[in-house]
Amino acid sequence: FGTRNTLSDTLSDTRGIGAARRWLKSELERYAQASHGRMSVEFFETIAPVSQRIASPTRVVNVVATLRPEPAGPSSDRIIVISGHYDSMPGSATDATTDAPGANDDGSGTAIVLELARVMSKYSFDATIVFMAVAGEEQGLLGAAAWAEMAKNRNLKVEAVFNNDIVGSTVAGDGTKENRYIRLFSEAFSPVDTGFAFRQRISLGLENDGGSRSLARYIKEIGERYNPKFGVALIYRLDRFLRGGDHRPFHDRGFRAVRFSEVKENYDHQHQNVRVENGKEYGDLPKFVDYEYCANVGKINAAAMATLASAPRPPENVAVLTSQPGYDTVLRWTKNPEPDLAGYLIRYRQTNASVWEKSVFTADTTITLKVSKDDYLFGVQGVDREGNEGLYTVPRPVRR
Repeated sequence: FGTRNTLSDTLSDTRGIGAARRWLKSELERYAQASHGRMSVEFFETIAPVSQRIASPTRVVNVVATLRPEPAGPSSDRIIVISGHYDSMPGSATDATTDAPGANDDGSGTAIVLELARVMSKYSFDATIVFMAVAGEEQGLLGAAAWAEMAKNRNLKVEAVFNNDIVGSTVAGDGTKENRYIRLFSEAFSPVDTGFAFRQRISLGLENDGGSRSLARYIKEIGERYNPKFGVALIYRLDRFLRGGDHRPFHDRGFRAVRFSEVKENYDHQHQNVRVENGKEYGDLPKFVDYEYCANVGKINAAAMATLASAPRPPENVAVLTSQPGYDTVLRWTKNPEPDLAGYLIRYRQTNASVWEKSVFTADTTITLKVSKDDYLFGVQGVDREGNEGLYTVPRPVRR
């Protein structure tokens, strides 16, 4: 499409962001034919006001495919989102005419969204899955922010957001290469973490057990289980220096949201006019994409999303009893509503560990562990009869 800049041509059938979004919608509608009516496709529009990167009020259009459970069940209201941004930019975010191929930034992430929509449309899951190609990322995360704000205002139960942005290259500008793993960025605290809840998390040592970091840990565990030859590196910060991504508007509103990004970025291929200078080629061209690497990232997304969308919701009212000092740990919680619930996995790890170290299964809603509650961090996950594990809930202290 030449350029997919958010400010580019919207009328041409072959060039500009208008042609790109119409093509995306037609592709998703084609995939939806395999869903037997369970997947619908629509444009989600907002008007971006004038800003440093927007010269005049501009339509920002996300392309959204929603795959709903059939029949509806107790998890139908749970929403899992996967996103990639389909807009691109050359050397300047306000340049709407210069070619901006955007093959890696973020054609790679958008391709994963499309491929997962194509494959997953053929199946029914317990939760609702939203496949979203967003626009306005290069102008300030505009499309993602609009959808996240809508979700917040409507009290939608967005359980997880998988943002894929720059996930297709393996060779950096200095010539170094890494194709064995993907980085997964997550932040500890959200701006909505305030007051007593925030102070309690700090006092309990739960800095790494907020929603987004919990999601990242889950993705790593499930993704590597199904794709063991490809790794996920947990990066404990919101994003790279001097960069931003579409997971942030969701995280900032209290939703669990993470960003996948390649290990070896090449800045000669990001936000560059296509050209050759002194024998060096600049620009975000398809020939610089490592398609096998991108496919591996897609497999990690698919494994974690499919498992999560099939699994029980996070348990509620999870508590650790602290009425008196003791040598054991007593946990309790409310029973999940899913008819295919098999029970719960109790996960725990030492306080300085980044991933779970031990697991115990129970079909009950209470358990006594022969370890000190002072020395470990805990989580409770629902598990269905097919072995699908949901997101875990961290217990809060109660005295009775």
